[in-house]
Formats: sequence, C-alpha cells, structure tokens
Amino acid sequence: MRKPAAGGTETGSGSGRKLFGTDGIRGRANEYPMRGEVMLELGRALAMVFQLGPAQVREHRVLIAKDTRRSGYMLEDALAAGICSMGVNVLQVGPMPTPGLAFLTADMRCDAGAMISASHNSFEDNGVKFFSGDGLKLPDKVEARIESLMFSEELQRARPVGADIGRAQRIDDASGRYIVFLKKTFPKEFDLEGLRIAIDCANGAAYQVGPMVLEELGADVIPIGTSPDGTNINLECGALHPEKMTEAVRTYRADLGIALDGDADRAIMCDAKGAIVDGDHVLAMLGIDLHKNGRLEGSTVVGTQYSNAGLEIALEREGIRFVRAPVGDRYVLEAMQREGANLGGEQSGHIIMRDWISTGDGMLTGLQVLALMRRTGRPLEELAAAMESLPQVLEDVRVREKPPLETLASVSSAIRRLEPSLEGGGRVMVRYSGTELLARVMVEGENQAQITKVAAEISAEIEKAIGEVGRS
Repeated sequence: MRKPAAGGTETGSGSGRKLFGTDGIRGRANEYPMRGEVMLELGRALAMVFQLGPAQVREHRVLIAKDTRRSGYMLEDALAAGICSMGVNVLQVGPMPTPGLAFLTADMRCDAGAMISASHNSFEDNGVKFFSGDGLKLPDKVEARIESLMFSEELQRARPVGADIGRAQRIDDASGRYIVFLKKTFPKEFDLEGLRIAIDCANGAAYQVGPMVLEELGADVIPIGTSPDGTNINLECGALHPEKMTEAVRTYRADLGIALDGDADRAIMCDAKGAIVDGDHVLAMLGIDLHKNGRLEGSTVVGTQYSNAGLEIALEREGIRFVRAPVGDRYVLEAMQREGANLGGEQSGHIIMRDWISTGDGMLTGLQVLALMRRTGRPLEELAAAMESLPQVLEDVRVREKPPLETLASVSSAIRRLEPSLEGGGRVMVRYSGTELLARVMVEGENQAQITKVAAEISAEIEKAIGEVGRS
C-alpha cells in the first residue's frame, strides 16, 4: 500500500479562541457556555461585529434558526434579545437545517446568520455557529473578535435606546425558499418517479424539509426520524446510527437510503442491499463524474486527514489531484477556496459543492447522487464501487480534559512504537474533537487485525492518561 500522507497528531486551529471550537460553540445546555446570559452577550457581540453601516442606510438583520432540541427555545430567545439590544433586527425561522440557514442568510440579504444546534450530539447538548452575509462560516479571526468583545467595556458602552432598539419577528414560510433551492439543483430533465427512498431525518432540523423535497420530485418516500419531541434528536437514528435506515431499505425493498444528522449538514447513504456509502465514496463518484464532464474545477478534490487512502488512489487513477485539509468542514472550505476547487468533504458525510452552496448539505448531497444515478442509469452500488476502501479503524476515547497531545509522553511513545508495525506504510492520526470531550484515533493499514490492535493500544494509553471511565 502506498502511503498517502504522514501520520501523527492534530490539535486544530486556535487563533486565540476559547469558546469557539471547530464548529462554533458547543456544550451542555444551561451550563457554561450554553447559558442564556452567555447567549445574550454573544448576541450583543455578534451584532456589534456585523453592524456594517448606519441603520439609516439599511436596517441590519440577523437570521436565527435552530434544530429540534428543547433547549433551543431558551437559547434562541436569549441570543435574539442580545442582538436586538444593539439595534439590530432579528428574523427567526424556527427549525431549519444548517445549510438552509446559510442559504437563507445570503438569499434574504441578512448581515449574519446564527444556527442554534449541537449537530450530531445528544439532546442534552446545544451549540451555536455563525455565518456571514454571504452564507460562509466565520473565519477564526472573526470568532476571536466576537469573543474579545463579550463582557468588554466597549460592548457595555454601546446601548441604543428608544426607537433605535432592534425588533424580532418570525418568518413562517422560510423553509419553502430552501426547498425550492434544493429542487433547482436537481436536473429538470429528470425526476424521482419509480424510486423508493428511505430517509432518516434523525428527529432533527430536516424532519419536514427532507421527505418533502423527495416527495415533490416524485419519489416513494419511507420517512424515519420525523417525529421530534425535543429530546429524541439523534437518538439511535440518523447519520451516526444508520442501522434504522439500512433496516428500512431492506424491509421495504428501497432503492437506497439517506441518513441525515441533527442539523442535516451531512448525509450517510446506503445502497439497495443496505451497504453503507460514506462521504469518501460520495466524493469519489461525484469527483470522477465531474472530471469526466469537464466540471471539476482545478481537477482537484479536497478531503481531510481522515479521508481513506482508497479515495486518494481512486482519484489519482483518474488524473484528479487530492488535497488533504485539517478535519472540519470549515477547514475543507478554506482549502477549497485556496485551491480553486468546487468539490470537497469529509468521510463523515459533510460534502461541500461550491457550485451550489459553500457549506455541507446532506439533502443536496443526496440529490446530486440521485441525479448521477438517473443520468447514468446505474444503481448506487455500482457508482460507489468507484473506490475501494482500505482497512481503517476509528475509535473515540472520552476524556476529562484536552492537554496538547504532544505533552502526553506515553501516548506519543505508543504512536512511535506502533506505527512502524503497520504493513505497507499505514498511518496513525490522533486528534481531539473540536466539539466534544473526545480524543479521536484513526489507524489505517493493510491488515485489519493489526490496525485494530494498534488503535486499541493507543486508545488505552489515552484512557490511562486523561480518560474518563468507559469508552464511548
């Protein structure tokens, strides 16, 4: 096996941020930092950063969406109050996929957008991530500026009064705009008539949008995870638990399945036999098709350090350059912008197609795969065979803290000792999750038994050093 990239450890980008991780701010709802009082000051700081001119020229507006967690009500209103207290208006659209919020922020010409969601985390957690007026996630330096303003004297001095205070209003038909956008990405000459599709919406933000898009395009839809109650988001369903999707596909003899996560910015799929099709396979099939049709910008696809080496091999065989970015869809996008690429993503199912939108979008991903099936007349099983995955093990170790990995001597020693044992130049990656108290271990190589053993030994060393009791 060729060795596509060096192994080692990765800690992500900091840029002076303490609250913000790789995907916004996240934590247990009603505990620091996901408290109402923190959201109030966060809203005030966000409004100050995005007041780009006098209100007399144009009223400033921030769009707020959320997923289906119970704590969303509390955090949404606190954030809105902070924004309004700075003289900026708020538009609240209720449950909406993260990519829908990104699209609407730009489409409705708002100054910024705020998505209240903890993505794939369980319902006890919540989070918030921000988008600029062009629908892009904020760069590190802007997040750092927001943090520096919170509770600062500069922020406290800025308190509009009277008619200068902002107002909030709810927009009831916003999801319709996003549905129209999604349908327009599907070729007009095709529809989904005759296809049976199972879709698991994880009891999350796409519980209405997802099935509706597929139904309006003509599919026979088997909906799963479309009954949110505030506490069942991601609960044994969705992209992290695709078993319900695969079971439904087999039971109802569907042509394929689509499983979204809680905020619907990623999708894991399965073919008619229930075999999982992850983000790497989607990148392979879409990248090769775009390249053959002269539509792959720069003949380049962007992945991450966790992308399977089989993806790199499959793309390079077709004359496509593969670039690895740090883990996190925001860093994938940064690399795509730098390389001039229009396709990138992660194994976890965050796929970014810049021809349509500059953030991961689970429904858009599913629709483009369906369009490829229609155009080629080939089932998903055949299309996914564009790449062959090399053996890979991913393990999560729950930790109590996140010291720099290079300071954990026993862990570093284990990596140095074990990595040479991987046959054919395998690799090891160890990093912290940017959104949870987890250390993530990835081991790749030719021998499944050996990489499983290496991953277990490194995980055990992490657990001894900083682990909580039990492994997630």
